[in-house]
Amino acid sequence: MKKKFDVLPEIAKLGHVALVSNDLEKSLWFFEEVVGLEKTTEVDGVHYLRAWGDFEHHTLSIKAGPEPSVDHIAWKAKRPEDVNNFAILLRDAGVDVTEVVAGTETGQGDAIRFQLPSGHHFEIYYQMEKPKVTDPKLKSVLKNQPYKAWRKGISPRRFDHVNIATNAQASDIVDFLAENLGFKIREYIKAPDDQVVAAWMSVTALVHDIAVMSNPVFDTSHELHHISYWSDNAQDILRAADILRENGVHFVGPGKHGISQAMYVYATDPGSGVRLELFSNSYLILDPDWEPVEWSLEEMEIGFTYWGEQAAAGEDANTTINAGSPIEQAIK
Repeated sequence: MKKKFDVLPEIAKLGHVALVSNDLEKSLWFFEEVVGLEKTTEVDGVHYLRAWGDFEHHTLSIKAGPEPSVDHIAWKAKRPEDVNNFAILLRDAGVDVTEVVAGTETGQGDAIRFQLPSGHHFEIYYQMEKPKVTDPKLKSVLKNQPYKAWRKGISPRRFDHVNIATNAQASDIVDFLAENLGFKIREYIKAPDDQVVAAWMSVTALVHDIAVMSNPVFDTSHELHHISYWSDNAQDILRAADILRENGVHFVGPGKHGISQAMYVYATDPGSGVRLELFSNSYLILDPDWEPVEWSLEEMEIGFTYWGEQAAAGEDANTTINAGSPIEQAIK
C-alpha cells in the first residue's frame, strides 16, 4: 500500500456479507431456525441477521432475487476518516469507487464500494449501529453480550471469515488485497509453476479474515466459496452436525483442517445455495514478524483435511455462487 497519509487507512475486521436468494423462505428458515442467527430487522425486503455474539447491526443480510448471488462483502475501517482515505488510495490505483450514502444500507453510515480485479464486490464502512437488545426473551443477563447464547438452533457465537473463489489467477486478488487494503498472507499454496493458487489472509490476529482460491472449474472469476461463523469449541461443531441431521440438511464433515488447524462442518443454504462453514478452534497470530507458511499441492491431503471427512468431498463442497453482482443493483 503506497504511503500517501501520515497514517495509512486500515481495515479493522470483516463486517458482513449481503446475499441474494432465489428462495428467501428457505434461506430464512436455514439461517434463523437451523443456524440460529438473530434477526435485527427487516426493511424493504432485506432481512438483517447477526449471531448472538456479534455486536454490530448485522453480519449477514438476505433479500429475494431471481438468481442467487452475493451483493457485496463488507469490511469495517479502523477509523472514520479511513473510508474516504481508502477511496483516495483506490482511485489513485485506477480502481472505480462508488460512494454509498448513510442509510442506503440499514444501520450503516457512509461507505464506498468497488471491485477487485476478479470482479468481486467489496464495501468499506466505519459507522454501524449497535442496536440494544431490550426484549427479555432475547437479552442476555451478561452486560457484555447482546443476546442469550444457545437460544435456538446451532447458535454460533460470531461471524468469522469469507472464502472467495476465482477461475483466474489467485495472485491477482492476493496482490490487490495486500497492496491496496493491507491484508497479510498467513498461509498459502504454491503450485509447481510457482503460482500462488490459494492464500489465507487477515488484518486481525485470525489465521484468515478472507481466503482466496483459484480453480479453472469455477464458473467465473468472481465466486463465493463459503462464509463462516465461529463457535467456541469442537463440541459445538459436533452438536451442529446433530442439528443439521435432525433438520434434514446435508453436510460435509466433521473434520479438521491442516491449514488453519480448525474444526469444521460445511452445510449449504437450500435457498441461496451459499455454503456455510461452521468453524471452531484454529489459532491466533500475535507475532508481528509472522512468516507466511507455504504449502505445496502435494501436501493438500493434510492441508485441506488433517483428519475427518474430506473438506473437498461431495457436491456441497464444489458449489460456488456468483459474487459479482452489479454495484448499481447493490445501492438502489
